[in-house]
Amino acid sequence: MKVVELLDRATEPLISYEIIPPKRGGSISEVMNVVEELMPYDPPFIDVTSHSAKVEYVESGDGTWRRRVKRKRPGTIGLCAAIQSRFGVQAVPHLLCHGFTREETEDALIELNYLGVRNVMALRGDDNGYNKPVPDGRSSNEYAIDLVRQIDDMNEGRYLEELIDPAPVDFCVGVAGYPEKHFKAPNLTWDILNLKRKVDAGAHYVTTQMFFDNAAFFTFVEKCRDVGIDVPIIPGLKILTRKRHLQLLPSRFHLKIPEALAAEVEAAKPEHVADIGIEWARKQCEELMDAGVPSVHFYIMQRADIVKQVVDPIREMA
Repeated sequence: MKVVELLDRATEPLISYEIIPPKRGGSISEVMNVVEELMPYDPPFIDVTSHSAKVEYVESGDGTWRRRVKRKRPGTIGLCAAIQSRFGVQAVPHLLCHGFTREETEDALIELNYLGVRNVMALRGDDNGYNKPVPDGRSSNEYAIDLVRQIDDMNEGRYLEELIDPAPVDFCVGVAGYPEKHFKAPNLTWDILNLKRKVDAGAHYVTTQMFFDNAAFFTFVEKCRDVGIDVPIIPGLKILTRKRHLQLLPSRFHLKIPEALAAEVEAAKPEHVADIGIEWARKQCEELMDAGVPSVHFYIMQRADIVKQVVDPIREMA
């Protein structure tokens, strides 16, 4: 089932989760154990992240070029297939511009279609130079909107090459939104107009970057609606659990941590920080649900025990 169908059929806000594949050489069992811990909470869908490959082209002695690729966390497609098969939960693989050629993206989408995966999240990803023209003529999508257009083309039965009687795929496409604007955007209005272009290109819903200030999300949604973005907008939340998150999260994800939260965490003993983060996330979640959001999306990555402490009291109140 598609994410937008799940949202449309829900009688109350849903709660979804995002996990990360194991590192190269790691076991799938730990990730599947995390999913199994989430099953009593009836997750409507689970996102599985992807990671850009580090790519370089090395000139061989005979004048040809050799392409060297290393992906730290492979396995997104296989993990999504395993989750849907074992748990019957819709999996949402992340597809990236950077780290995949357009041909590789098309192949990945064909495989996902064969596996019965009907949802994808289209993202630009980290820039490792992969999107630049390369000696063998291959290139990747430069921006998320280009990836959305490629998926939309395949939904209409248009592939990179002209095919005889091609079968269309049927993907629900999610894209990212940034309540505090993307760090490369000159301002929030510009960023929201860029999001509008992604929706116009074929995106069906938006999941936001993590944020800790609900006011920023509410302003973001209002501005989105003002420019004609009418697809569901799902707020993304992260539970702050360590003091180093005060520096790490703003640096890595270009977000702001409210003064009240930062001060409380800074003054607390290390063993009490997770309790503060859990309570903050719980209040965020309750306020968002009271405001009528279609779903709340938790970035949990590799563990479920913390988010369960947020979701348990909310489920008890429902």
